Amino acid sequence: MTDAKHWMSEQDQTESALGELHTVVDFIRLGASRMNQAGVFYGHGTDNAWDEAAQLVMHVLHLPWDSSPQLLSANLLTSEKQQILELFNQRIEHRIPAPYLIGEAWFCDLPFYVDNRVLVPRSPIASLIQEGFQPWLGDVSVDRVLDLCTGSGCIGIACAHYFDMAEVDLVDISEDALTVCRRNIERHQLNERVQAIKSDLFKDVQQRYQLIVSNPPYVDQSDFDTMPAEFQHEPRLGLTSGVDGLDITRQILRQASDYLTDDGVLVVEVGNSEVALQQQFPDVPFTWVDLPMGGNGVFLLSAQQLQHYKDRF
Repeated sequence: MTDAKHWMSEQDQTESALGELHTVVDFIRLGASRMNQAGVFYGHGTDNAWDEAAQLVMHVLHLPWDSSPQLLSANLLTSEKQQILELFNQRIEHRIPAPYLIGEAWFCDLPFYVDNRVLVPRSPIASLIQEGFQPWLGDVSVDRVLDLCTGSGCIGIACAHYFDMAEVDLVDISEDALTVCRRNIERHQLNERVQAIKSDLFKDVQQRYQLIVSNPPYVDQSDFDTMPAEFQHEPRLGLTSGVDGLDITRQILRQASDYLTDDGVLVVEVGNSEVALQQQFPDVPFTWVDLPMGGNGVFLLSAQQLQHYKDRF
């Protein structure tokens, strides 16, 4: 009986919205209110209910998120209202991240196709790409870049935009992820310089690179068990890496010097596993980056440092 009453309540809310709300801003307000009431988690492209609701509404209307404010007072068709309400329901009731609902996420001011075969792009490495990895690369001429554990390809493709003469390899063990990755290579018309490679880390990598960037799985088991429901829609393969979250990172540290040029740099994101990594290797001089846009757990090591400490890993 309780479920039936709840269903009728939801049905009544839908009918009220269709009959009483009319404008773009009406539905953004409705979505934001419902999301706040439901306590959804914001961490896949937005950090608040208003932006999340606006993203879903503008997707249905086939309009960019930064459209003229004058459009907020525009009336909606009934069919548009119905599509918007369905997206709100998927977001709230099923906790599906908004980028999966609309098939798009932005990274480094670039759009990427995403679905649940890949993580939603959100790495703080974006700020380093936009700064050309300076001052750490110095005057190194970047001819080749490797994006290891690439997922959607967002980090490597963004690097290809910044280093516009470099060849970029995007590596992942997941064929599903590489299917999405290749779609994004096509989208950005980078087939001549960017290729997707299926490989278990460095196993099938044949080159040396001035820059290796990686956002590997790094969530430890304890954190994974307590993550909000939204993360359950993402591939676990892209999130977890052993009990302490560092199984893959240790492999990268052991092998990376064999794939870097002498003047090369390794950049890795380990998020909240930063503390565990420092505790395991207290004598390794990780450079932990101060990230201007927020976030934590991104380190750099030079090829020489990796070679020197190789036996410790």
